[in-house]
Amino acid sequence: MTTFRRRLAEWRLPFLKQVVLGVPQWFPKATIFDSPRETTMAFPHLQQPSFLLASLKADSINKPFAQRCQDLVKVIEDFPAKELHTIFPWLVESIFGSLDGILIGWNLRCLQGRMNPVEYSIAMEFLDPGGPMMKLVYKLQAEDYKFDFPVSYLPGPVKASIQERVLPDSPLYHNKVQFPPTGGLGLNLALNPFEYYIFFFALSLITQKPLPVSLHVRTSDCAYFILVDRYLSWFLPTEGSVPPPLSSSPGGTSPSPAPRTPAMSFASYGLHHTSLLKRHISHQTSVNADPASHEIWRSETLLQVFVEMWLHHYSLEMYQKMQSPHAKESFTPTEEHVLVVRLLLKHLHAFANSLKPEQTSPSTHSHATSPLEEFKRAAVPRFVQQKLYLFLQHCFGHWPLDASFRAVLEMWLSYLQPWRYAPEKQAQSSDSQPRCVSEKWAPFVQENLLMYTKLFVGFLNRALRTDLVSPKNALMVFRVAKVFAQPNLAEMIQKGEQLFLEPELVIPHRQHRLFTAPTVTGSFLSPWPPAVTDASFKVKSHVYSLEGQDCKYTPMFGPEVRTLVLRLAQLITQAKQTAKSISDQCVESPAGHSFLSWLGFSPTDPNGLYPANDLDEMGQDSIRKTDEYLEKALEYLRQIFRLSEAQLAQLTFALGTTQDENGKKQLPDCIVGDDGLILTPLGRYQIINGLRRFEIEYQGDSELQPIRSYEIPSLVRALFRLSSTINRRFADQMVALCSRDDFLGSFCRYHLTEPVLANRHLLSPVGRRQVANHARGPRLSLRFLGSYRTLLSLLLFFFVASLFCIGPLPCTLLLVLGYLLYAMAMTLLTERGKLHHL
Repeated sequence: MTTFRRRLAEWRLPFLKQVVLGVPQWFPKATIFDSPRETTMAFPHLQQPSFLLASLKADSINKPFAQRCQDLVKVIEDFPAKELHTIFPWLVESIFGSLDGILIGWNLRCLQGRMNPVEYSIAMEFLDPGGPMMKLVYKLQAEDYKFDFPVSYLPGPVKASIQERVLPDSPLYHNKVQFPPTGGLGLNLALNPFEYYIFFFALSLITQKPLPVSLHVRTSDCAYFILVDRYLSWFLPTEGSVPPPLSSSPGGTSPSPAPRTPAMSFASYGLHHTSLLKRHISHQTSVNADPASHEIWRSETLLQVFVEMWLHHYSLEMYQKMQSPHAKESFTPTEEHVLVVRLLLKHLHAFANSLKPEQTSPSTHSHATSPLEEFKRAAVPRFVQQKLYLFLQHCFGHWPLDASFRAVLEMWLSYLQPWRYAPEKQAQSSDSQPRCVSEKWAPFVQENLLMYTKLFVGFLNRALRTDLVSPKNALMVFRVAKVFAQPNLAEMIQKGEQLFLEPELVIPHRQHRLFTAPTVTGSFLSPWPPAVTDASFKVKSHVYSLEGQDCKYTPMFGPEVRTLVLRLAQLITQAKQTAKSISDQCVESPAGHSFLSWLGFSPTDPNGLYPANDLDEMGQDSIRKTDEYLEKALEYLRQIFRLSEAQLAQLTFALGTTQDENGKKQLPDCIVGDDGLILTPLGRYQIINGLRRFEIEYQGDSELQPIRSYEIPSLVRALFRLSSTINRRFADQMVALCSRDDFLGSFCRYHLTEPVLANRHLLSPVGRRQVANHARGPRLSLRFLGSYRTLLSLLLFFFVASLFCIGPLPCTLLLVLGYLLYAMAMTLLTERGKLHHL
């Protein structure tokens, strides 16, 4: 520490240089630019310089990561808050990166314990909820410092609302908006140190550039993901209370945290927008807030920041505009983002379910209930539900139709099953049957009805557009069907729909937007609002608050959705048949078949193969899994929607499963029109996904067909010119030879003629048409000599002959003699076949 202080004393302003933040070794090289804020601090005529800040910036270049962290720990312990507040914004940015994504900071999203164990352990210890960085936060918190945060980096709906001088619904922003001075640029939020730190921590997941594909980083092993889990466990505990702020000085008392700035009740969260100035004045609170709020103000802030930064990227108005096919996406979440949100949802369920049984009843709500218990009860419905619903709606409608959607799917299913995170989870039964969903969860299902019903319809529409033969897609259909098939869940969803569809009696038009009638000036710890006993009113309030007053609800158990389910069942049956067909082809085609076919010893398909799906590359095990997933999914759908065996059998019959003579090939689904066959939507789906195809053959002049991949292009062209010259010069002689009635004539006809075009089987998607008989005269074809297979076969024959000491000339004579014998035999067989047909 003495060396550190001596360096500070020797520091001189003329030698101040603009430096950039040190980039950790665990991240690939990147271009780093100077931060405007650093430029301002570097020049004394712009801002009073901080010698401590300048020294730490120099150390970020000259010292290794471990030494820098040790110095920071000493600085936090020894320096007063007056000095530390000048380095706090720089330190936060150096850790989490800049808001514009240019500076990467410590890049916690790539830091893993198994790859960089030393740096990982140091960073995790420094940023732990009870570590040095949080001590610095509490030390500054005790002095009531404020830090500016630019509004331009907030999520789209929040930024637009503030720029329009309308305060967002969330109390997180109340009393924080700072208007720019005359000539100033941009709006800012005045945040306390804890808020400023959590804002940067949450936004670093969004603002930083996506991870390079070559890194192959597992999100759950990264420092950022584990820190999120630690912060959630610390500030939203499932057992006990939130630990008090740590003392920043030895033997000192813990600093008293600043009270929650906006005195807003949970009930008032989600009010209609009002004027920014009116809200700004009406929500001014006295410094002497209720001391009981000190217990959970950090918990509430953490949750609100996480929800706002990770989920509040779509408003109801924006969601309605996004339904247009021409709308441009304003924000596109990544798979890493979705995985972190799923972690948040799982912990929130565990946090809410940690309420004691006697505290879950509305009759127990009173002043005696602790603020933490009140917060547990209100966390999900008040802060998460609406923003999560819009977030999921966007993902279901805009996520690519590939296997990466599994992350969104599991996030959705995690939210739908709060009973999985309840402390009284029942053990799985011995017969592996799913346990029944208790009736105690009926209120949750009813108050989240759209999460179950409308998003299920959204998943159906996605599933109908995917290739269900793929094991990954089949698994997703199986997962959804299994969750919704849990005993008693479908009945609870259907009961919720019945409550919503009940005719309205005394529900005022404007009350649909509010669960209760809150007071704007109520305290956060105001008495819990009286419970609404009308279950129908609760369901209607939920639907109208998420979809608006004019929403058109499509019942999950209505005829429209049932039709979609039947279509999905039809595609599942088709995919099972296709997987079985692929499996049969794999069994019948040994590994060496393609090699022998390439050599010419087995028949090949000159028209090529239709591109197949990933089953061809993943083997029999994946085919077996696909069939198992689809079989169980079909059974679960039958249970959920009470489909009869007769209906499923009718679907199988309606597929048109009649196969042709080889038992495998099937035409796409079509209907017969005036001009021939017309593809149905199912037929187009089958062609796009490679499930079925039309058998299209080349039926033109065999000499003029396109050059194949197994032929030598230059040699084929040269042989074509040679054979064309011979045919022109000896045309009359070949006609005379082929006209003879003896064996010589039959021999020549076998080699110099081909079947006429009219005798071929013609098949076209637009029907059969009469084709003129274009008989061609006798001609010589040498194209077979331009094939790799023919040339390799000749080389192999000469090589085998050389092993028996047979020279090239005798070998050639033997080859010609053998072919003459083969051709004579084929000539006799051909003539006998013609006589038999006559």
